[in-house]
Amino acid sequence: MSAQIMESPWLSEATRQFLQRSGKLLIANKWTEAANGGHFWVKDPTSGQDLVEVARATAVDVDRAVQAAGKAYEGRWSRLSPAERARLLWRLADLIEEHAQEFSELESVNTGKPITETMLADVPLTVEHFRYFAGWVTKLTGETLPVSQPGHYLAYTRREPLGVVGAIVPWNFPLMIASWKIAPALACGNTVVIKPSEITPLSLLRLGELSIEAGFPPGVINIVPGYGHDAGHALVSHPDVAKISFTGSTRVGREIMVAAADRFTRVTLELGGKSPNIVLPDANPDAVVAGAMMGIFFNQGEVCCAGSRLFLPRTQFDAIIDKVGRRAQSIQQGVGIDPATEMGALVSETQMNRVMQYIETGKSEGASLVTGGDRNSEAGSGYFVQPTVFVGHDNMTIAREEIFGPVLVALPYEDLDEVVRRANATPYGLAAAVWTEDVRKGIKVAEKLKAGTVWINGYNLLDATSPWGGFKASGLGREMGSYALQHYTELKSTWVNLD
Repeated sequence: MSAQIMESPWLSEATRQFLQRSGKLLIANKWTEAANGGHFWVKDPTSGQDLVEVARATAVDVDRAVQAAGKAYEGRWSRLSPAERARLLWRLADLIEEHAQEFSELESVNTGKPITETMLADVPLTVEHFRYFAGWVTKLTGETLPVSQPGHYLAYTRREPLGVVGAIVPWNFPLMIASWKIAPALACGNTVVIKPSEITPLSLLRLGELSIEAGFPPGVINIVPGYGHDAGHALVSHPDVAKISFTGSTRVGREIMVAAADRFTRVTLELGGKSPNIVLPDANPDAVVAGAMMGIFFNQGEVCCAGSRLFLPRTQFDAIIDKVGRRAQSIQQGVGIDPATEMGALVSETQMNRVMQYIETGKSEGASLVTGGDRNSEAGSGYFVQPTVFVGHDNMTIAREEIFGPVLVALPYEDLDEVVRRANATPYGLAAAVWTEDVRKGIKVAEKLKAGTVWINGYNLLDATSPWGGFKASGLGREMGSYALQHYTELKSTWVNLD
């Protein structure tokens, strides 16, 4: 177990105790080993040392979890009133909030991200999502229909749960993104089998403990850590799973669509991005620099909506990029649970090597390096990469492909029509931002951008009420807000002959 983490002065005793007891699967409210006894090690990103050994779910374990979820769906869970289901979701939200420090530490330790981010974003937004969807449980209504067929009919609609929902969450925001899936699924009356990433399962295992404490019946929430090609594939292809909600890479999302097509399994997919961060000539320079930092260096750039393409007017390009470069150089990197850390380690050695390969490709293709461009050994022995800023052009690999790391490419432009065209010239369409003092102009630009979310004078703004999802290769469907509910229910139309 990583001595650097376990002996850290910033780690609470509650988190230390959890790290020493965690590591099993949760099936039907029982903590169990994998059927074949398999395990894998979760690493500490700040040192590369082993942190926790976790049971590795395989197809047999996924089947056990799905069967437990199906039994709960047909049994006790379906007999609970909407008000009772809502109270359980409220209770779970309260418990997460009561243990906010512990969850913040677990997210930081497991992912490498700064605890300031987990305290201010990951955990509060998780609580918010559970509370928001708890409020929807008693408000899922249908409507009567004014049908015109000859005769006397009562025609009405109702929304019904799908059944067992399979949820697959990524390693960059494991707890928060899990809440986007678990909360609406349960609010609509489904049960859940969730597969966290094998890299970052810890916060979800703690969530499983609290779900039992909250009083959820056995089988309603099941947690099966494991690898995508094994546990993930088994969940996607299981005949008793009615829906898959996946967040991850576009490549895997495409594979899930193909696998789901055989049984017409419902899917929602939140996938990759290469988001444009567009600065108009009248924008406030200080706000632009702060927005560029938030757009690309939040969560070490391991964000699907990262503003990795910074479009700057040519007339102001040199002045703004100089400020961006100097601000990037001042970012304090270090151990995530150190409150002074502004940017932590990347999540794994594999991800670090991937990001470094993109940086080397940028150099070899002639991009001009403003700052960074190397590992940061001064921050620690783990997976630290310097905040990196390039100046380049649209045809470079670093300007076209999703890097998922702290790498920004700045791109000059001449006029508004040109920058909109270039911003949209990507297979992705998850998010975008526009910076301007003229809100009317910002709205007009936003209307032309092909992205699921557009921020004007802001970046990375999320709320439980606001839908989240992408255009084009960035995914299908929406999470969050009332819009998510339609993806976790079937709409039934009923006709009653009253003659």
